Amino acid sequence: MNGHDTNTTTPDTSLNPPEKNSYRYLFRRFTLLTVVCSIVPLLLVGWGLNIHYTYFAQTRIVRTFEEQVANHGRFIEQFLKEQSAKLRLVANTHSKKDLRQSGNLMTIFENMNREQPYIMDLGVIDQLGNHLAYIGPYDLLDKVYIDEKWFKQVMHKGLYISDMFMGFRQEPHFIIAVLRREGDDQWILRATINTRVFRTLVENMHIGETGEVYLVNTQGVYQTTPRFGGSIMDRADMTVEPFNDLVTVDVYKKNEPGRFSGQVVGKFWLTNPEWMLVVKQAGAETFEEMDHARFVNLIFLHLSALSILVAAIFITRHMVGIIRKRDEHAARLNNQLMQASKLASIGELSAGVAHEINNPVAIIMTERQLLLDQFQQTIIEDPAFKDQFLSSMDQIALQSQRCKRITHNLLRFSRRTRSMIESIDLNRFVAEVVDLMERETKTSGIRLLTDLDPDLPAIQSDSSQLQQVFLNLITNAVDAHEGKPYGSIRISTRYDKDTAGIFLSIADTGTGIDPKHLDRIFDPFFTTKPVGKGTGLGLSICYSIIRQLKGNITVKSEPGEGSEFIIFLPLTVSEKETRESGPSGPDKTSDPSI
Repeated sequence: MNGHDTNTTTPDTSLNPPEKNSYRYLFRRFTLLTVVCSIVPLLLVGWGLNIHYTYFAQTRIVRTFEEQVANHGRFIEQFLKEQSAKLRLVANTHSKKDLRQSGNLMTIFENMNREQPYIMDLGVIDQLGNHLAYIGPYDLLDKVYIDEKWFKQVMHKGLYISDMFMGFRQEPHFIIAVLRREGDDQWILRATINTRVFRTLVENMHIGETGEVYLVNTQGVYQTTPRFGGSIMDRADMTVEPFNDLVTVDVYKKNEPGRFSGQVVGKFWLTNPEWMLVVKQAGAETFEEMDHARFVNLIFLHLSALSILVAAIFITRHMVGIIRKRDEHAARLNNQLMQASKLASIGELSAGVAHEINNPVAIIMTERQLLLDQFQQTIIEDPAFKDQFLSSMDQIALQSQRCKRITHNLLRFSRRTRSMIESIDLNRFVAEVVDLMERETKTSGIRLLTDLDPDLPAIQSDSSQLQQVFLNLITNAVDAHEGKPYGSIRISTRYDKDTAGIFLSIADTGTGIDPKHLDRIFDPFFTTKPVGKGTGLGLSICYSIIRQLKGNITVKSEPGEGSEFIIFLPLTVSEKETRESGPSGPDKTSDPSI
């Protein structure tokens, strides 16, 4: 036998590069289809829900922001109305004479500031603009207001709330003044609102770390100091819209030019005075919770998509693996079918050739016998001719017998014979074969070793065909040691419960099988032995018999170290099954040499 590393007797069914590429293409297509059919809809639905949620949440946040701006504006308006009402009450319940009396104005001033120091100072001014009485931190009693704008307005309207102005005190402030008429006399009760307290009141709104609240008048002048940039009575860097009674909230994008880039800005107009309340906050802070929820949703969405992708890859790989194994199995079956078909064709051809050769061989043998009979009746005095004649007759007989043996093997290879299925104790059967072959192996310096499974169950098979297989394989194993002074052949058996069959191994320490011959060793008439020492039918017969018995035969070989033939035999096989199998050539008396 020749050798190679581990191989099987069945033809090579490993995949060639184009087939491997086709499975890669199949894997990519399956994965792509899974992605298109599952991940894309998931992402579309997820992103759609995310957009809808963003719109819904942003609308609610803007609406809430709008309500906060409106409520805070009404709160400031209410404060100014309360202060105006207090002044009206004082003016209407006190006469100018009462208020000019020492201590009365102070008492009123203290009562108005009892809860909070809203009023900076309080003064009584006659219709000519002269101070009649004054309570406050400034020295204003000698001041005349007849030319001041606020004085003219209050004389005209009866109640006036001014914008921020500097006045005689030269610092920003605004006043609330009411006009009181006593007969033909008119006088004004004026209060200055505490600017610091008023700013605190204006900014008394939850605006976060980036928000600011301030007031501007119709000319765009700050009426309170903004939190970030600008100062009271500076001109605001913004366009002041005309007075209206609407509450507006604008969301400015980050890349939008102007003061409010990336800001959420709410605006509310006070009615008296006409000041615009501006509340703004960074959009990132306003929508922080919404953005956080969106971020978490998107994380879960993409994690879900990633999970589906990973699962799709694993499932697709598993499916392609199954398809690949099925294809390999189909390829093996196809190759076995081709092998059986080839054996059948060769068998039919061999039968015809053997039949045609047998007839002339039989004639040659008959003519030889006639010549011998005639020779014995003839007196031949030349001893040299006599010896040469008898030697030639012996050679004719020897070569005719060899031809007969070859044709007999051909017929055995091609014949369909009836199997005799019976119960076989394979261990005992192997022992009998070993006894039969032991003398021949000892002559060649080869030991026959056995490693038999003691729990081996009996099998239903054809003993005569199995004997031929074992004899063929052992004979080949002996021939594989040619040129070696010694060696061994180990025969082992093992029961396999999972496959419900028996594995029988015949391993030798011979020369092994050349790798290039592995795929052909079961082909009929293929042999590596010298001419005249083998017909190339032994392993083909073994293969046919084992397949007929519903088993399998494989070979592992390592050049220079030996070969191992492994036979699998099922526990049971029916005669019908063996008849339905391909041709085989069992012959108890045939020569097993290849």
